[in-house]
Amino acid sequence: MKYGSSDEELSDLPTVYRDDLLEGQVFLVSGGGSGLGKASAALLARLGAKLVICGRDGEKLDAAARYLSQFGGEVLPIAMSIRDPDAVEALMDKVWKQFGGLDVLVNNAGGQFPANALDITPKGWRAVVDTNLNGTWYMMQEAARRWRATDKAGSIVNIVTVIWRGQPQIAHSCAARAGVVYLSKSVAVEWAPYNIRVNCVAPGCVETTAFALYPEEGTESFYRANPMMRAGDEFDIAQAIIYLSAASGKFITGETVTVDGGQQNWGVPWFAGRPDYFDSE
Repeated sequence: MKYGSSDEELSDLPTVYRDDLLEGQVFLVSGGGSGLGKASAALLARLGAKLVICGRDGEKLDAAARYLSQFGGEVLPIAMSIRDPDAVEALMDKVWKQFGGLDVLVNNAGGQFPANALDITPKGWRAVVDTNLNGTWYMMQEAARRWRATDKAGSIVNIVTVIWRGQPQIAHSCAARAGVVYLSKSVAVEWAPYNIRVNCVAPGCVETTAFALYPEEGTESFYRANPMMRAGDEFDIAQAIIYLSAASGKFITGETVTVDGGQQNWGVPWFAGRPDYFDSE
């Protein structure tokens, strides 16, 4: 089954924003080679932004860059791992050298695998936490240091998840993303004197190509995890990123915008399928 929007569909999905809203601004989107990152980068490009996309898969990044370039803006793909602080520093060096600075950092890269908490190995735990929490932090700190050094304003948008009721079967990811939420709240205060805003977007079940990474019984639960009884689409998240990044968000910092169709008030997705225990009388 096909999940998420094709390149052609991303080019035509409607948006509430005007075409030149982000003209001349530089955005860095981690995990921009596929899924939600690529979809968000597509809308940013459509609105005139200059883009840097990074991730571990160079072929995916190059293909995404070719697609994003059709919107007329400059696109720089950089293959690297956000888990490596030295690679993050080198990434930021390239961004500042190519564009002279950065306006908005979108920390989208991350991932998890469905597993019952008792079955998560130390290696699996470290891999998810190292990407979702530590990698996000390396990106945040490196960008903020450069904004402070150059006396330039900056904005960070961290993509997290709907942590508010916990997330069974991805406890490692929920723990890491909760760390990002409260890290963001903490540094939003520390970095306010430098005119750096830090916010999060928490997607609920939003259909992207990542749906294919889960077993069928898990994916089925995504469409029933909120009272709207459907999944969102990629632009639900992309437009929230832009709301926080553009002038519309100039008085917002330390906040998490939850885009979940009411999931936090309704239900919980089961990434590996709902256990029989919870269906028993």
